[in-house]
Amino acid sequence: MPWHFRTAHIGILLGKRTWGGLVGFFGPGESLMDGGVVTAPSRGFWTPSNAWEVENHGVAPDVEVELDPKAVREGHDPQLEKAVEVVLSELAKNPIPMHHKPPYPNYHRAADSAAASAGN
Repeated sequence: MPWHFRTAHIGILLGKRTWGGLVGFFGPGESLMDGGVVTAPSRGFWTPSNAWEVENHGVAPDVEVELDPKAVREGHDPQLEKAVEVVLSELAKNPIPMHHKPPYPNYHRAADSAAASAGN
């Protein structure tokens, strides 16, 4: 998802590099007698440029932020706090446009004028 997010230019990626393990499997796998399942890799992630850009490499963030366990224990989330800081900074640089609703049209007045004109 981070690769698609970046490719679509949806926003800023923040955090740590993804782990890059995108080989998966398709289908139910083979059942074992103890109720477990054995699967084999059969799918991978490749890009429209015919490259395995993410596998074994991951996706680097635009803004790297460590997730500090000590800060988390103290009630802080460094990644979330940095994300809020980045969003507020982006909003300051690119304020949301203010739209004003136009006055409601008065269709009755137009209909009355047309009827009066037709009656003359």
